[in-house]
Amino acid sequence: MNKEVQSVIEQFYYSVNMQTKELETWLKTEESQSVGQKDGNSESIGHQSGKRIVELLKNKKDDYTDDDVSHMKKVVSYIHRHLAQKPDGDVEHTRWRYSLMNWGHDPLKDKNA
Repeated sequence: MNKEVQSVIEQFYYSVNMQTKELETWLKTEESQSVGQKDGNSESIGHQSGKRIVELLKNKKDDYTDDDVSHMKKVVSYIHRHLAQKPDGDVEHTRWRYSLMNWGHDPLKDKNA
């Protein structure tokens, strides 16, 4: 595994701060399914990504494919971009937080949330 791939995997695991079971449970909620951009079907892109993240978290790091690493880059990019758009006030019950959680990141776990 080269250094670039290693770096992407490290960034992914740093950015995704929800545990596998926690994310699986979240994705089954009405709140999770109510947010995100839909791409021609009834499931949002973020919700689809969340399911893929669960699978990535279950895999061994040595088994990741190029496609897996590409998705990890997308996840890290989304999380960083979305965190920069934090709304003012209490974010606990916001679409902003719910969208981030679909991508495996709960901003309430951040120290500065």
